[in-house]
Formats: sequence, C-alpha cells, structure tokens
Amino acid sequence: MRRFLTFLAIVGFILVMRPTPARAESATCHGSFVNPVTDVCWSCLFPLSVGGLKIWKSERPDTKNPDNPICACGSPVPRIGIAIGFWEPSRLVDVTNKPWCFPNLGGVKLDPGFDVGAGHVQGRSQVGGKTQNSSQWQSHLYIYPLLYWLEILTDFLCFEQSSFDIAYVTELDPLWQDSSLTSIINPEVALFTSPVAIAACAADCVQSTRKLPIDELFWCAGCNGEMYPLNGHVAAHVTQVQASRLVAERMLYKMHRQFLAWGTMGSKALCAKYIMPIMRKQQYRLQMTNPTSMTSGRYACAPIGAATIMPKTGKAYPVKGEDFGYLTWRKRNCCML
Repeated sequence: MRRFLTFLAIVGFILVMRPTPARAESATCHGSFVNPVTDVCWSCLFPLSVGGLKIWKSERPDTKNPDNPICACGSPVPRIGIAIGFWEPSRLVDVTNKPWCFPNLGGVKLDPGFDVGAGHVQGRSQVGGKTQNSSQWQSHLYIYPLLYWLEILTDFLCFEQSSFDIAYVTELDPLWQDSSLTSIINPEVALFTSPVAIAACAADCVQSTRKLPIDELFWCAGCNGEMYPLNGHVAAHVTQVQASRLVAERMLYKMHRQFLAWGTMGSKALCAKYIMPIMRKQQYRLQMTNPTSMTSGRYACAPIGAATIMPKTGKAYPVKGEDFGYLTWRKRNCCML
C-alpha cells in the first residue's frame, strides 16, 4: 500500500505542474485517473492455472500453459517450484489525437513549449480509387505493476517488482511521426503489402474474436487493421475505438521490437523473461479505462485484434472520444519457488 500512496503523490505533483489555461492549447484533454478498485476488471486475472490444470476457470480464453506442474530454476543447484499461470495488469497505454494529452493521468495536458507531435488530426485518403478515413495518434506507455503495489501477495516473486513510471512518450520519437523512418525498426513491412497477406488478416479477425489471435500472422491486428507501420498512422479509420485499439496494439509491438518489452508466456518464461522481437499477440489483453472503464463481461479485456462491435457501444463520445486509455493485461507463466 505504501507504493500506491507514493504513486498518488506523483500524480499530485503532476497536477500541480499542469499548465494554466492561458498557455494550454484550445483542444481540451479529457480523462480520469484509473481507480484500482472500481476501474479495473479484476476477473481478468483469470483463468489461474497450475501446470496444465486450471484451478480457477474463466469465460475468457487462455493461452497454453506448461503441462508439468513441477519446475526448476537456478544453477548450479536448481530450486524446485510450481509452474503457475495467470494474467497480470502491467502497463497503461494512452491513445490520443491531442499531443501531450495524458488521459490516464486525469486528462493532464502539458505544454512543452514546442510543436513536436502537434498537428495530427483525422483526414481522408485515397486507397484503391476509393476515399476512406485516416487518422494520426500519439501514445504513451506507463509501467503499472498494480498487483505489486497493492501488496496482494507479499514476497511473491512472480509479480513485476517496480514502481509507477512514464516509460515512453511518442511525441519525442521521430520514428512515430514518420512512416518512412519507422521502416528502420520494421523493414519487413514491404513483405506484407500484397493482397494475399492482407486477406489473411480476415482469419486472424475471426480467431481473435472467437478465441485467441493467430501468432503466426504477426503482421495482422485482427479486426482492427494491420500492425505495420509501427506508429500512430491509421490508414483505415473505421471507428474511434477500432483505431485507438489498433494504435495501442502497435505500441505494444513497438516496445517488443525495441527490446523494451519481453516474453512472459510459455515454458520458456518459467524462470525468466526472454527476448521477443516479434510480439506474440496471445500474450496480451486490452481493457479500456478511458473515457469509460470496461470492468465486466467477456469483452472487458479482449485479446489483440478482437472485433470492437460489441464493446464499442457507448464507449466513445462526440466531444471526449478522441482521448482513450487502456490497461494492458499480460500473461505470466512463472515458476513459484
């Protein structure tokens, strides 16, 4: 609980430093703090498994867990433990059309004094002779180890033991602003521009909505669009919820590609996290926290690429709908020693 109080102190400092209306831009930033009691879908922790056995089931699909309940980690003398699997709230993601807007920090709008990241609004583009909506978004990533803060289980090494922090701000990243520069970290993008590669994403859409995304189709974000480029430009903007979820999913993939996020699922992760430059989409669920928290139902924390037809209803507003926040749930397979 002490760590959570420290987090509140940091938030209070940010509010004090909030720019005055005279300096703030005309576009208002909307958002609210994530209440760990009322704004978190606690049922998203489940299913909970020991080895291949689910001891706390859930209506939500789960990834494959190691079959053997016994594990061993360490050297030269390994320690014996129990292989467990659970879903951990680990990161917060902002997605907004307004640069320097932080929805998950209560709608704080900073004024850095320069225009980096500014001027990105929705527009229209020509694709295949037809006009379609496009949009440009900024995103921010927060380290948010909620289970460790609340000290739900003390001395439980499987929880990420860190403090709240703003880990990434795309307004300061030139690769996020320019798709040509983005190709530096995703040069393979040219391989997945063919009609066949794009059509394959339909299967990923179905599987993501029905159960879990297809990791082999790593260039697809299911029903939300394509993973590439790894920036905030959405060429096919259908709805605000769809576009913002796509950007949040790209943000997670970008963190993996830049070795700022690691693999935490499967037998390989029992003893330590591992490098995962091509993100396994099944490792994550996304729960909306802003503008409206989704805390119940099967689609409260849907897998990457799942259809937004059901959960989008009433989740975006005509005025406040351009500022979104998401809580990232990460699958953990861990050897509990």
